[in-house]
Amino acid sequence: MRPVKIGNRLVGPDSSTFIIAEIGINHNGDVEVAKKLISAAVGAGCDAVKFQKRTIDVVYSPEELAAPRENPFGPTNGDLKRGLEFGLKEYTEINRFCQSLGVPWFASCWDEGSVDFIEQFQPRCYKIASASLTDDALLRHHRAKGRPIILSTGMSTLAQIDHAVEVLGKDDLILMHATSTYPSKIEELNLRVIPALIERYDIPVGYSGHEVGLYTTLAAMVLGACAVERHITLDRAMWGSDQAASVEPHGMARLVKDIRAAERALGDGIKKVYESELPIIRKLRRVGG
Repeated sequence: MRPVKIGNRLVGPDSSTFIIAEIGINHNGDVEVAKKLISAAVGAGCDAVKFQKRTIDVVYSPEELAAPRENPFGPTNGDLKRGLEFGLKEYTEINRFCQSLGVPWFASCWDEGSVDFIEQFQPRCYKIASASLTDDALLRHHRAKGRPIILSTGMSTLAQIDHAVEVLGKDDLILMHATSTYPSKIEELNLRVIPALIERYDIPVGYSGHEVGLYTTLAAMVLGACAVERHITLDRAMWGSDQAASVEPHGMARLVKDIRAAERALGDGIKKVYESELPIIRKLRRVGG
């Protein structure tokens, strides 16, 4: 299996786990909150941070935007969507701030215009959300930029994933197993899909988790996920649709620490007798020592 290079990092089975802090819309439309989330991700030891970008009038229908929905920005769903969306000023500041901290950032782009918008910042890669997996035109528009692609596979059948992989090609492609509910039920995570996807496509496979708790993400890594993504929040009690399925800074730091420990514990798979075991052999083994 050929690894995928994202910036100066190789992502694949023989490399350390690529850990992504998904900020998404947990900034609640405030660039200062976004910067705090970036700082928290860096402090926790994450390898990258991710945002979302949409052209609101393209992604949502007029009916959806006009629908009543009480929120801090106004009485309609459109008020909410526009209030959460960052533009050039905010992303220029995010780009500057990430560069100052030495952390790469990228985004899930939900339409072609958003891909073109993010491209001006020369991201190390693109993420394609599960909801966009069946949008062939959007897949091809991403691929035309010539950057590595991370594709989430939530709410998708194997046939749909097969087709998306055919459209994108396997070069510089990472699949992410996911369950697209927020938060996801433990019994619906189906982590055994991870090795199944690795066997089926022979490309790097990661895990994008939306569940409550950390141990399942650690289990995904042990099952072969070479990249993991979790939403990060300053406080799970904050206002916002994704906050409850997110991880607070101390939890993200613990997850990173546990993943790095598990990487060391997994070893190389070659059975051996360690030097540290020799005194125990001499002390306890009666026959064949």
